[in-house]
Amino acid sequence: MTAIDTTGYCDEVWETIVPVLHDYIAIPNVSPVFDPQWREHGHMGEAVELIAGWCRSRPIPGLSVEIVEFDGRTPVILMEIPATGDGSDADTVLLYGHLDKQPEMEGWRDGLGPWAPVLEGDRLYGRGGADDGYSAFASLTAIEAVHAAGGSHARCVVLIEASEESGSPDLPAYVEALADRIGTPSLVVCLDSGCIDDGRLWVTTSLRGLVSGTLTVDIVTDGLHSGDVSGLVPSTFRIARSLIDRVEDPATGAIRLSELNVQIPPDRVAEAAATAAEIGRIADHYPVVDGAGPTTDDPTDQLLVRTWHPTLSVVGADGLPPTARAGNVLRPRTAFKLSFRLPPTCDPAVAASAITAALEADPPYGARVAFGDVEHGPGWNAPATAPWLADALDTASTAAFGQPARTFGEGGSIPFMGMLGARFPEAQFVITGVLLPDSNAHGPNEYLHLPTARRITVAVAHLLALHATR
Repeated sequence: MTAIDTTGYCDEVWETIVPVLHDYIAIPNVSPVFDPQWREHGHMGEAVELIAGWCRSRPIPGLSVEIVEFDGRTPVILMEIPATGDGSDADTVLLYGHLDKQPEMEGWRDGLGPWAPVLEGDRLYGRGGADDGYSAFASLTAIEAVHAAGGSHARCVVLIEASEESGSPDLPAYVEALADRIGTPSLVVCLDSGCIDDGRLWVTTSLRGLVSGTLTVDIVTDGLHSGDVSGLVPSTFRIARSLIDRVEDPATGAIRLSELNVQIPPDRVAEAAATAAEIGRIADHYPVVDGAGPTTDDPTDQLLVRTWHPTLSVVGADGLPPTARAGNVLRPRTAFKLSFRLPPTCDPAVAASAITAALEADPPYGARVAFGDVEHGPGWNAPATAPWLADALDTASTAAFGQPARTFGEGGSIPFMGMLGARFPEAQFVITGVLLPDSNAHGPNEYLHLPTARRITVAVAHLLALHATR
């Protein structure tokens, strides 16, 4: 296989992928936790059929594409491709992605919208193209490119799920039921992560875990005139704020609970320092308002606080009327959706229990307090990289981008990786993706950078060939 031939082939196929991604972006197939009636609405099924239909059309010898759907669960697309060339059917590469999306979010600029695909230069705007609709297309195109270039790959399994943005609650049942067909992968390739820039292959070495839930505070049964009762009846907002202060330092954002804090492994500190020495301050990529700045100015610390420190984000609220319609009323209820990001090695079940206990114990003024709808998922810390893979990553990155690969920790969560890491402890992992620092997955103006998507496809093709001949 040559970089020129593989790049040319992938670029050619990607020209046909972009129109299909337009159609995919237009489908509002938000993840089940945001659309409990997803089956009745039909958007998820439409997205599954669109992607599976494109996959079935690909000229890959022996390719099988199956939509598997269990009662009460979102479907998965399972694809199997036999080995070719010097590759072995006794060995397996598992390639993973998802097709469900985050909800709309406000703040899209004029001319853009979550379900309105817009191509501006090299950027394809719209919800889900980068996170993670492109993954099925890139996976099969990489396999196809190996065939076209006369290369080799081991048996490949491509698994595309539809509940990742809800924490992958449906996936364990499929992994268990399909265990014989998935096999025991020696290499796992996940295309659901990010990259610090578009100049090389960036490989994710750690992912944070997650605990989410809704903190609800009730104090009276009806809204009351604030002039009449304020000072006598406590504010549910103030109570909620004081409860949150139990778990988070309001001045620094540091999480106070010991169960959520871990010792950062020395190799990850060294990795962050090496990456920071090359890229500088990652915070400079983000659109902060004039005069504002990050929590730390040190480039190494900026990488570590977004990957190995626990954090809390208040991502939603109920009980608060819009400011234009806010009367002088002491509200009976305040509810906050809390999202805790956990260090990769933190136990999410222990963390969830500690958070619940801290928030619900001894409620001020006897208020009714509950932390409910709690969900959690594991983080992931990569095993030691095998020498063959370290060399293969540099070779693949150089073929696709012109520069060797580099590693970094990612602040997001991919629950499937923690699950796979526990299930396949001997496997090697390559977690990468197209999400540049300003690609804004989950937020407004999300975009897929098409040159990066094409180059990652090329890099995966070379990784498959190098894996087969290692």
